[in-house]
Amino acid sequence: MKKILLCLLLAACSAKEDSNTLKVAATPTPQAQILEFVKPKLEKEGVKLKIIQMNDYNIPNRALAEKEVDANYFQHIPFMDEQIKAFGYKIKCYARIHLEPMGLYSKKITSLKDLPEKGTVAVPNDPTNEYRALSLMEKEGIITLKPGTKLSATISSIATNPKNLTFREVDAAMLPRSLPSVDLAAIPTNFALQAGLNPEKDALALESKDSPYANIIAIRDGTETDPRLEKLRKALLTDEVRQFILDKYQGAIIPILELCPKGQEPSSSSD
Repeated sequence: MKKILLCLLLAACSAKEDSNTLKVAATPTPQAQILEFVKPKLEKEGVKLKIIQMNDYNIPNRALAEKEVDANYFQHIPFMDEQIKAFGYKIKCYARIHLEPMGLYSKKITSLKDLPEKGTVAVPNDPTNEYRALSLMEKEGIITLKPGTKLSATISSIATNPKNLTFREVDAAMLPRSLPSVDLAAIPTNFALQAGLNPEKDALALESKDSPYANIIAIRDGTETDPRLEKLRKALLTDEVRQFILDKYQGAIIPILELCPKGQEPSSSSD
């Protein structure tokens, strides 16, 4: 039943696709937009890139593990590692593409110092992104976290909350919609951009640019030398893609464009 539902969602089970088709699950902004940029180049090299847009963070890794897609582009390594631990997925990092700094946003205040007593704060409810949000708020002096807090932290990991804030855990895609009803929301940049927010101008605070949470291309174990994937990686890790990201997102998205960290880097005959 689960596989049938997944096939319906991907709209990939009704027709056969030739061996040159490469299916990649991606969140719409900026991942799908970056993939669209390299799509013509891949077409010239004989690879038909099919981009399947998804907003639900729980689906792309399952789709990848169950061979409904060939790769995905929506997550960072800490999130992938948490999903591997939880579900046993046989997947890995293939390339680091860009960084989306976590930001703190509000429709009610213009400075974090104006955050009211007993105010309401919305944070992502998915692993690692909730930790990122809480860590950013700790850095800004809003809360402190318990010693030894790890990537799977939740609001129960808060040690001190001087303003007696109420925290709501919200699906990341819904965070921009929560802004009118909360005093502050921690929103990943991809969803901020989709909602028309400009992280550089609208965020009251942004995660540091040296954050380890770069978004990656993920693949299944054992597919590292698939020539379609090698062409995708080669097309993404270029100066042209770097310039596209800089021009289109004006600093809201930071190009990384490098191989995976040591110990996670797959072999490749084309590198």
